[in-house]
Amino acid sequence: SRRLPGKVLKDIAGKPMLAWVIERAGLAERVDQVVLATSTNPDDDPVAQFCEQRNYTCCRGSLDDVLDRLYRAARQYEADTVVRLTADCPLIDPGLIDETVAAFMESQVDFAANRLPPPWKRTYPIGLDTEVCSIEALERAWQEADQPYQREHVMPYLYEEPGRFTIKVIHHEPDYGRYRWTVDTHEDLDLVRRIFAELPDHANFSWLDIIALFEAHPELAEINSHIRHKGHGQK
Repeated sequence: SRRLPGKVLKDIAGKPMLAWVIERAGLAERVDQVVLATSTNPDDDPVAQFCEQRNYTCCRGSLDDVLDRLYRAARQYEADTVVRLTADCPLIDPGLIDETVAAFMESQVDFAANRLPPPWKRTYPIGLDTEVCSIEALERAWQEADQPYQREHVMPYLYEEPGRFTIKVIHHEPDYGRYRWTVDTHEDLDLVRRIFAELPDHANFSWLDIIALFEAHPELAEINSHIRHKGHGQK
């Protein structure tokens, strides 16, 4: 991250951000195993060391070809369905992960997500992003994707061309897509720290608890409302 170097190991309520992501993902009932796929770049040595200290499952691969990194991790751990999360989302919701996996299974599609970039509409806050695909769809993307952004951002090949794969996008009513709960900047980190400070049970809160907090304290949303969400090629 250029905007917030070393962000995944920044402290939030007494734990590194990465610990919250891994532990909250592990609470999802439809997730059998959580694997951290980081890079072999020396800058990511502290991440690998942290995982070793905490006994988190970790594997390492290409810095820029994240699609290759994810695919090889999935094959190494014999995944038949892959749930992709990003390490800068410490508020990721186990229940919402389960909902997305359930939508994938029940719809019998190649790929499911609770958000996609325009022209799709986002109705969940940024920072709850969950993508699910079959290992067969991931392998095809790994074999066929030939643009750098497709390799860096992992999943675009699965959804950017209509008809290439079958897709399911889940939405929420009312629309909360205006909220930003990911961590890319100091302001984002300040907001997430405030959220954890306001929620008494750090281990057992849902994204709807945060919505209730925002409705009670609308000033929270102003902390990072000016931050522009990064697009392809930005970090």
